[in-house]
Amino acid sequence: MVSTLRAAGCVFAEDEAQLLVAQARTPAELAGMLDRRTAGEPLEHVLGWVEFAGLRILVDPGVFVPRRRTELLVRHAAGGTFPAGRAPVVVELCCGAGAVGAALAHALGAVELYAVDIDPAATRCARRNLAADPAADRAAAADRAAAADRAAAVHRAADRAADRAGDRAGAARVYTGDLYRPLPGELRGRVDVLVANAPYVPTGAIELMPPEARDHEPRVALDGGPDGLDVLRRVAAPAADWLAPGGRLLVETGEWQAPVFGETLARAGLVPRVVSDEALGATVVIGTRP
Repeated sequence: MVSTLRAAGCVFAEDEAQLLVAQARTPAELAGMLDRRTAGEPLEHVLGWVEFAGLRILVDPGVFVPRRRTELLVRHAAGGTFPAGRAPVVVELCCGAGAVGAALAHALGAVELYAVDIDPAATRCARRNLAADPAADRAAAADRAAAADRAAAVHRAADRAADRAGDRAGAARVYTGDLYRPLPGELRGRVDVLVANAPYVPTGAIELMPPEARDHEPRVALDGGPDGLDVLRRVAAPAADWLAPGGRLLVETGEWQAPVFGETLARAGLVPRVVSDEALGATVVIGTRP
């Protein structure tokens, strides 16, 4: 198996072989997983999970895979000062599988958590990752059953039911929609932490990405427009209206994009700050509401 993985270009073939063997329940399943991996499917999609910030995050095929560099965003989001006497209000836009929200809930304990993504496949994953109690909500349970049998009609029905209910996934509410649009209006002015791991790859650079990302992750989770900042500008523009006084918006960008986006945050009424981690290869831009 190791030689097969290595021949397919897997740099960490030994480690991957161990993970595949540990995950497979039968020899037939192992063979199928090996075939998928050697055909170029991301390891995380083959396994069905990824390690992120000390947690195992479920990731279905076709859903954006959380990157380790995004742990910098989690670290700074969790490291702020929060109001006493109540749970922090956390909103994750462009949530994908809900990895950042799950990590923040784990780090902070009790939180009032809301997550949004435009891709129904992503919010199905997020509901599973953010569900503290698997039986907490009938809509979430129906969604998990739909994910198990892959019945497209059931998927659509579960998504509609979940979104009508705001889908309480344990302590979280997960919505399918475009950025702020599906969020409850009463959240305006109450959000302590607003995180968005939005797409920031320039359109012209998509073709330069590794095939695992380019061919197996949704374009909507990668393509940030001509300069990579189109979606992030839409996140920034109304952010001050949603943040509580002292609340923070945190987003991941490329290093070269950070000064430009910092100016965008300043124009939106936020006080910008840039943090980086060379070891992770990560850059986070933070905007604080005065």
